[in-house]
Amino acid sequence: MDPAPQSLADGQAELIDRLPKVELHVHIEGTLEPELAFRLAARNGVALPFPSVAAMRAALEFKSLQSFLDVYYAACAVLVTREDFRELTRAYLARADADGVRHVEPFFDPQTHTGRGIPIGDVIGGILDGLADGEREFGITSGLILSFLRHLPVESADATFSAAGPWLDRIVGVGLDSTEIGFPPEPFAPLFARARALGLRAVAHAGEEAEAELVARTIDCLEVSRIDHGVRAADDPAVMARLAESGVTLTACPISNVSLRIFPSLRHSPVRTFMEAGVSVTINSDDPAYFGGYIADNYRGLAAALALTRAEVEKLAANAINGSFASEARKSQLLVELAGAVAAAP
Repeated sequence: MDPAPQSLADGQAELIDRLPKVELHVHIEGTLEPELAFRLAARNGVALPFPSVAAMRAALEFKSLQSFLDVYYAACAVLVTREDFRELTRAYLARADADGVRHVEPFFDPQTHTGRGIPIGDVIGGILDGLADGEREFGITSGLILSFLRHLPVESADATFSAAGPWLDRIVGVGLDSTEIGFPPEPFAPLFARARALGLRAVAHAGEEAEAELVARTIDCLEVSRIDHGVRAADDPAVMARLAESGVTLTACPISNVSLRIFPSLRHSPVRTFMEAGVSVTINSDDPAYFGGYIADNYRGLAAALALTRAEVEKLAANAINGSFASEARKSQLLVELAGAVAAAP
């Protein structure tokens, strides 16, 4: 992050603390804190490529998206049983509750686990168990998104989607993630059409490391409701106009962008540029255990770096509510909560 981050304006910190937050871009596997990783490794007899928690934390300095993914996939090896996935999900929701999260739509990558021989039912079942715990304990509602790994053959994604059939009534959408360079979205278009025909919503990572043109192509071929990251769209006014006109929501992750060297500092984030262009942009944490910032940290850091106004902070929170796949009744409830939080903040 910035070597000398600016402080928040008067009242901004309390406003951010009060906001009923909606998180639309968080990978549940990316919430695996080193302490939990080592506890699960010991329980399951898995050897991590780090001698200690401290050594794992020290390795969380990344030069690129791929250098992050190498550590991310290695750590996922500790997730073996249904209870592991439940514990992971509940741990994230406890942290999210402390940040004022009221609704979350996490991604999960089943191919990361089924490729290791973990039954897909244990993966999905454990995450759903954890989400149920979170709603019961914290009142956090949710919608689960099944993501496909774009660096694997589309046939693997097809097989994964078929295997997930028994749980599709408890999944709200499909996504596409992993490294963008060299792995275009077009081969996944038939699979996404199949998912949409079953009533699922579609989202996809695009424009994190690849050019703005990939954002437009992804909207065209996958018919997504949201673009995850999408920050490179700011390089092309025509793509920003397309986003604004179509109502496609961007799920920006400011601290992640700095950690992966997409931008040198939070002051270079294009979030205000998007807002001024009429794009519905939101604030999220991505893989917070690896990037050192959960959703409230992202709000605070960005608000300080860009000197966001109270109205802009409120707009970001409202964008997330409106861009979610929650029911209209839940959205209305959250918008009322937001209005109350803004009115109560000094």
